[in-house]
Amino acid sequence: MRILGIDPGSLTTGFGIVDFDAGRLRIVAAGAIKPGRSRSLAARLRVAADSMNDLLREHSPSEVCVERVFQHLNVHSALVLAHVRGALMLEAARAGLEVHEYTALQVKHAVVGHGHAGKDQVRAMVMRLLSIRVLPRPSDVSDALAVAICHAHSSASLRRWGAS
Repeated sequence: MRILGIDPGSLTTGFGIVDFDAGRLRIVAAGAIKPGRSRSLAARLRVAADSMNDLLREHSPSEVCVERVFQHLNVHSALVLAHVRGALMLEAARAGLEVHEYTALQVKHAVVGHGHAGKDQVRAMVMRLLSIRVLPRPSDVSDALAVAICHAHSSASLRRWGAS
């Protein structure tokens, strides 16, 4: 199974693509979508949507997962982030893919083993689980890979229990 993990952001959206087969994870691609701070919201959404289409076309994931926003202190920032998430999710749905959502707590639990892990712990486990030596930058990229790993672990558990 090929999984596209997304860590949405209003200025930087991280993405990570992993293959999960027979319990093994392999990184395929990872990076960041940066539409530019000076652009209007509509222009940034278009860049995000176009970039998502490019990723879907180039890598043909079978699964897409997005980090769910649990809370945000700034209402304006939360609304902008919701727009970005919506644009990304819409493009995945248009491509005929189901979109799975995970909270940061779920991602941390799946990757590190407990939901209150720090960012450094998550990054270290992402590197270990994917056998990579260089930490993906910016942190949005390792967060997106963590979302993909979370989905790999969650979907494997569901299949073992016959729920998927």
